[in-house]
Amino acid sequence: MRKLNIGIIQQHNTADIHDNMKRLAEGIAQLAQQGAQLIILQELHNSLYFCQEENVDYFDFAEPIPGPSTQFYSALAKEHGVVIVTSLFEKRAAGLYHNTAVVIEKDGTIAGKYRKMHIPDDPAYYEKFYFTPGDIGFHPIDSSVGRLGVQVCWDQWYPEGARLMAMQGAELLIYPTAIGYATNDDEAEQQRQREAWTTVMRGHAVANGLPVIAVNRVGYEEDPSHQTEGIQFWGSSFVAGPQGEILYRAAEKEEVKTIITIDMDRCEQVRRWWPFLRDRRIDEYGDITRRFID
Repeated sequence: MRKLNIGIIQQHNTADIHDNMKRLAEGIAQLAQQGAQLIILQELHNSLYFCQEENVDYFDFAEPIPGPSTQFYSALAKEHGVVIVTSLFEKRAAGLYHNTAVVIEKDGTIAGKYRKMHIPDDPAYYEKFYFTPGDIGFHPIDSSVGRLGVQVCWDQWYPEGARLMAMQGAELLIYPTAIGYATNDDEAEQQRQREAWTTVMRGHAVANGLPVIAVNRVGYEEDPSHQTEGIQFWGSSFVAGPQGEILYRAAEKEEVKTIITIDMDRCEQVRRWWPFLRDRRIDEYGDITRRFID
């Protein structure tokens, strides 16, 4: 049987970028020593989630790809012989920035990248101020551990991206994430949101017969503008199997470094039992590219 050991790091970040990266490096080393083959980091993992306010100074966090961060994580991937999925603030050119996931191969080379396609613009999530929507499409990235269908956070709410990844042979759906509770929502509403977040991605797993890995931030981060009461990132990173079954779910308020083993042969069997790609009515889906059908 083909087993894949997937490491995830759910971390509480601070304003100290050096410390955040140091702790990630320690986590990568620990998970690699325990047998991880693929390690997935959360969205924009080097820093605080700066999109809580619109501030041009935060563009100083951005960097080219390849650049200092890819060099840092490439060295770790090579040293420990693991594939790493990173999430970086990419400076493509002056005034042109992306929220970009980069897959680092175990020999330290860049296997590929994905630029976040769906960009939110909500109180405390002012990402349209910082990020240009991705323009390299939904394409899986080939690596030594398999073909990885990587997307980023807000992309996880859209079934179209997951389907396009599956249609191109993705073996895993992966979502680095930064999402949390608004403190003015009551407990019941907070839990509805968290469960919706989990459920929609479990649906992607079922509809495509693929495992899903979502790695979220954890901990409270203050809103520097004080327009909101900040974000309590809800953690709850999880791995779902190809029938949507929860294989692992992290705590809401604790940092986590752990390994989850996925049976990739079983994933193949599920797609044989439930051949959703076979039965798609592609001759009837033309309207899916329209904004709305009046």
